[in-house]
Amino acid sequence: MLPDVPDKTVCAAVAAHELHVQTGTYENLVKTQAKYAQTELAIQTDPALRNQWAKIKSEFDVLAYCDHKGLIRRTMNVERNLRPSFSVNMRSKDEVFQAAFDAFCLRWNLYGMQNDEPLLLKLAVNITPYGTMIHIPAYWSFDPKRDISWDAIASLHRVRVPGRQGSALAEGLAERMKAAEKLPQLDKEVLRLGLKGEKRHEFLCAGLGLVPGTSARRISRLRTAFKNKLSMRKAK
Repeated sequence: MLPDVPDKTVCAAVAAHELHVQTGTYENLVKTQAKYAQTELAIQTDPALRNQWAKIKSEFDVLAYCDHKGLIRRTMNVERNLRPSFSVNMRSKDEVFQAAFDAFCLRWNLYGMQNDEPLLLKLAVNITPYGTMIHIPAYWSFDPKRDISWDAIASLHRVRVPGRQGSALAEGLAERMKAAEKLPQLDKEVLRLGLKGEKRHEFLCAGLGLVPGTSARRISRLRTAFKNKLSMRKAK
């Protein structure tokens, strides 16, 4: 039931992007890093943050929650703010710590702490199996024209899109499918009348509402589209 395996072009583009994500560098997609640098300096020098972190450290053994890089992460966000649960078991030291740490990260717009240093959220663009997510931190004064390289993001997203889309294309597809459904009856009429060659082609074009000079290949594609649609109906 899995989708088709991505081709080499898709894999290369996603892999290159993931290397940036791994190191937390989004400069190829985000143009105004000064907003991040300004806020990062402000929180690093804010005594209130240090006092709150010291309070957490006095209540919990924070080293027990660090990974091998000394990093503690807050609870990750998921799509549409859905979470398995918002409840906290107050008898569980781990859950109480996570709740306190999440509140601390929310206050300072962090995704975690590393060796006692706050890790400020960045404006980030991430490829997921289901789509492309753009995360704009709550502190960021967003300017859509200056902050993001939309062409680069569009290129990154578009590499996985199978083809062109839009209302005009959708309407055109619907019209083509209507025309394709006429073909079986038109083919029967062609056989009944004994039409061949150019006369057969002109008859089909007239029946489909196409100009006489329409390529025979286009009619062949319509016939294939109808057969595919019929096969899908049978499969259901």
